[in-house]
Amino acid sequence: MSMVLEILSWICLISGGFLCISGGVGLLRLPDFFSRVHASSVTETLGTPLILGGVMLQTGWSLDTIKLLMVGMFVLATNPTATHAMVKAALHDGQTPLESNDSESKATPPLENGGPKEEEANQEEDPSSS
Repeated sequence: MSMVLEILSWICLISGGFLCISGGVGLLRLPDFFSRVHASSVTETLGTPLILGGVMLQTGWSLDTIKLLMVGMFVLATNPTATHAMVKAALHDGQTPLESNDSESKATPPLENGGPKEEEANQEEDPSSS
């Protein structure tokens, strides 16, 4: 039975770690605020409970398991609320999600070139580049 718990624990830890890494990549690569919020919410809502579940299976039944369960319940209660509040504030501020055909024109440039403000400053300094 302990071998089964060990295997289940590692499956939870590896899948939770994969979701956390993919959420981090999504934060860096996705084009707008709403997509990035979605990536972070997936990381916190799916990745964190899987990692906590894997650690709970590793610790067995103890006080540590109860503490991890309480942390997991806190994360699951607060993450959707915080995500909803951020998205609602962004909508209230006037931001709109990108449409699928708008992604090329309004997408934030990759982080390597410094973003849109640096690009605009470069265009103002050198009028011959346009």
